[in-house]
Amino acid sequence: MLARRRLVAVLVNALGFEIIWTLCVIGGSWVAAIAGSTWIALHLRYLGKPREWRLVAAFALLGLAIDGSLQLAGGLMFDEPMRIAGLLPVWLWMLWPLFATLVHHSLAWLWQRPWLAAVFGALGGPLSYFAGAMLTDVSLAPWLLPAQALIWALLCLGISGYFHRWQQWHAETATQP
Repeated sequence: MLARRRLVAVLVNALGFEIIWTLCVIGGSWVAAIAGSTWIALHLRYLGKPREWRLVAAFALLGLAIDGSLQLAGGLMFDEPMRIAGLLPVWLWMLWPLFATLVHHSLAWLWQRPWLAAVFGALGGPLSYFAGAMLTDVSLAPWLLPAQALIWALLCLGISGYFHRWQQWHAETATQP
């Protein structure tokens, strides 16, 4: 029964992310603000691990730093008035904390295999940007997708290390009286 419940939670997590990703990209910033924040709140309430909100917040800041830097460097070009810190459209920025909701759930199996995580990051990250650009009015510089491949490969390697430490800490605190 517990394994079945866990499987349902993982499927809800993955499918929910895909639906909200699509709503954010196609619906724009107002839809992203409402749908994304609602999904994150529901995720943290019903599926979230203790203190997982910190990971979500860290990814929100990381997204602003990484995509904001890429935008300033001319890698991402868009004509969207509603921007976070004057840099990123809300819909694009919201994808970062949404991704964080996958780390302890539907992607947890991946972090045990750091090099596979890096390969999937190197492929999945740029493909996500490419798909988002095709569905919106975003232009990508020719160098952006290779840069995204490197960024996401390193990011997924880092998540693997974080996840390994988190599991060790969780195992240690679970065995303490």
